[in-house]
Amino acid sequence: MDSRKIIDILRGTIDPNLRQQAEEELTQMKKIIGFTPALLQVVMMGELDMPVRQAGVIYLKNMVAQYWKDAEYEGGEPIPFHIHEQDRAMIRDAIVDAVVHAPDLVRVQLAVCTYQMVKHDFPGRWTTIVDKISIYLQNPDTMLWNGSLLCLYQLVKNFEYKKKEDRGPLHEAMRMLLPMCYERMVHLLPDPSEHSTLLQKLVLKIFYALTQYHLPLELLSREHFTEWMEVIRQVADRPVPDQTLQVDEEERPDLPWWKIKKWALHILARLFERYGCPSTVSKEYKQFAMWFIKTFTQGILQVLMKILDLYRNKIYISPRVLQQTLHYLEQGVGQSIAWKLLKPHMLSVVQDVLFPLMCYSDSDQELWNSDPYEYVRVKFDIYEDLVSPVTAAQALLISTVRKRKEMLEKTMIFLMQVLTTPNVDPRHKDGVMHMIGTMGSVLLKKKIYKDQMETMIAQYVFPEFQSPFGFMRARACWILQNFDEIKFKSEQNIMAAMNCIQNSLLNDHDLPVKVEAAMALSAFLASQNKAEKIVEPNIRPIVQELLKVIKETENDDLTNVMCKIVTTYTDQLTPIAVEMCTQLAATFQQVVDAEDGADEKAITAMGLLSTIETLINCMEENPKIMEQIEPITLQVVGLILTKNVMEFYEEALALIYSLTSTRISPDLWKCFEMMYQMFRNDGFDYFTEMMPALHNYVTVDPDAFLSNEAHLLAVCEMCKTILTQVCWKMTSAMLPSYLRSWFYSARVASTNAWGPSFSL
Repeated sequence: MDSRKIIDILRGTIDPNLRQQAEEELTQMKKIIGFTPALLQVVMMGELDMPVRQAGVIYLKNMVAQYWKDAEYEGGEPIPFHIHEQDRAMIRDAIVDAVVHAPDLVRVQLAVCTYQMVKHDFPGRWTTIVDKISIYLQNPDTMLWNGSLLCLYQLVKNFEYKKKEDRGPLHEAMRMLLPMCYERMVHLLPDPSEHSTLLQKLVLKIFYALTQYHLPLELLSREHFTEWMEVIRQVADRPVPDQTLQVDEEERPDLPWWKIKKWALHILARLFERYGCPSTVSKEYKQFAMWFIKTFTQGILQVLMKILDLYRNKIYISPRVLQQTLHYLEQGVGQSIAWKLLKPHMLSVVQDVLFPLMCYSDSDQELWNSDPYEYVRVKFDIYEDLVSPVTAAQALLISTVRKRKEMLEKTMIFLMQVLTTPNVDPRHKDGVMHMIGTMGSVLLKKKIYKDQMETMIAQYVFPEFQSPFGFMRARACWILQNFDEIKFKSEQNIMAAMNCIQNSLLNDHDLPVKVEAAMALSAFLASQNKAEKIVEPNIRPIVQELLKVIKETENDDLTNVMCKIVTTYTDQLTPIAVEMCTQLAATFQQVVDAEDGADEKAITAMGLLSTIETLINCMEENPKIMEQIEPITLQVVGLILTKNVMEFYEEALALIYSLTSTRISPDLWKCFEMMYQMFRNDGFDYFTEMMPALHNYVTVDPDAFLSNEAHLLAVCEMCKTILTQVCWKMTSAMLPSYLRSWFYSARVASTNAWGPSFSL
């Protein structure tokens, strides 16, 4: 294989004028035996321009991802292309060396190739990867360790989520490699350089991937486990170099010295959570858990309390390190051995760590002012919650006051002292309300506090709706959500609560306040019987404002609020149902067209479709409204089906079902044709979801169904496809009852039209 030709073609892929031709040439060359190893050789040419090498390694990565595995095919069919075994053997021999010696930009892509190769070839065709890794790890040159450790990480990652019984090959390999990793770690620990720290971090990531779901006790004797715990403790405890303070605070978490601390604490928290709590571990780890908690708890807690002490004294701690520290303590408060050590310090932790974390911060203020939409997104993002120290603080607080009774009283005394301080800082007041709201479920179970909550809300929460600070008005709405189940003794207080919420949604000029008000409104409608009547006079402007806020924020939680309102006030919303549907459809179009945040947008879009479906179901007994809603909804359905937006197929089919429940218009018959085309193209897997709508087409308007031969042929083909390709091993009795019912309906309709010749 001519390397120069491959280089020229790769260079062409970078040139916009030559890209298409170059990609076509690569497509033609990829099936030639020898091409893939030659491509790897080109990627490893040090004298070659980096953009060309990057283009080559990306193409190699895609080749390995698509064509490394032996192709599956049935007899009589052409054999699909896969990389020839001769080429695969050559790449297996070379890939570890390539990862070790490649520059970082190339190494990352080669590591992905290694992962795919391990997935399909280890251990059957590729046991030599273990020997290659061990050779490099034994080399005293630390510059060679990064690539070998990266290859080992790919090996371990392939087994990370596998069952214990399927991890035998990995454990066999780690009998030799895990002690080497420990030796390398001990060798590197005294060196605080960036290179050394990155290598240490990689070792810890390997250890985490090896142990996070299954702790291999056959590999880690108590002696060896203790050695690893001491290494991890040292990493968590050692100070971060002073030069890190010169880096901008937003960039510090990405520094290797903070990343390795994060991984050390991640390991400690995971080991304790999964294997170190005697009351929660599986039988397999009972003995280990008792030994773990007695042996390591004191040393670990000393390190964690030291970290919290640094934070209390205003010394920078990265958010993830703080979050993992609090997560460990959350597990510890429920264990008697850990609690004996924590108890003398816990009130101080509540006052000096949890309270400051739960107060409104400078970063909150900056985001609120600069981008309120992003502020709302972050506050409602479940992925942010997983890594947020504030969320970890909430979890630790609620766990502490729930499991340790004396802590609830001590915490409330502290909070009331802050709240009743003359001229209290509004941010401190926010922190108090944040903590009280977090403990709401516990407070409402204690009679002494439950009886005082209504008075506390009237005295301290209602006035904050007039606060000049937007964050306090938002907090007032939030705390009402958390106490929505209070049994108000005073009619005046529930009226005041509902009026404050409505006014915040309708008239407040800060978007986050409106969002919190909408959430509070939904909570009160669900929990307070009297709330429905209080809100009813304002329901139309509330819905119109809520639609506006949904469009602006694209917040999924708000679509759930809208669903609640639609089902509660169906009659009152009938006059504006068409307007609502139009706005929901427009917002859906806006969300689908947006390119950023695909996962979050998809959740929001599903919520919008669900709200439209709820609206249709509520209005189905009003034919005039349905005639106007139908074309708006069909635009949405048509967008999904014609553009093959598969992630919304289920919701689109649910909408079709709702629209066809009582009548089927000519436009809905066009929708039937689109649904059939969807089935033929890529909707085969969604046939179960299509069934209710198809059943409506056959049974709601059988005359129209039978009047068009295309309808019958479409149903016949779908039935035949499903029965021959999915259900060919099933008897009719084995099919779910709703499938049998629908097939029977289709058969009867078709038999009536064509006679007994058509049979399923």
